[in-house]
Amino acid sequence: MALSLEAANEYINRMTIDNEDWNDYEDEKRTRILNVAEDVLKRKYLDNDYVIPDDAVYEFANVLATAYNDTNRLNKHGIASFSITGVGSFTYKETLRADDESLIPKKTYDLIGEANGVKLGGRRAKWTVM
Repeated sequence: MALSLEAANEYINRMTIDNEDWNDYEDEKRTRILNVAEDVLKRKYLDNDYVIPDDAVYEFANVLATAYNDTNRLNKHGIASFSITGVGSFTYKETLRADDESLIPKKTYDLIGEANGVKLGGRRAKWTVM
């Protein structure tokens, strides 16, 4: 099945709790977010030839919509705090300089795993020096 903005809107509004950022965006930005979500997942599972179900892309797209909202976007660019006189003040505990792959939620892993008959996790074994 091919990704569609209408299907993404329906899935995100039916299956996610925190969907305000997604719903606040114009269709052009939603389409870009869907494209990035699909690209990140395809690149992550390129070597395994896994089927990536549309629902997994929609689930991840909603997370990216929140990660790239106006407030969090500033954090991703390294801004530690800012204030708007008479409105509010925002201070980030840490700057969110994470790559998009690290934002993939557990449910997206579960959906891809179910579609391929495997159990996936977000963690990978990595080399370290002691």
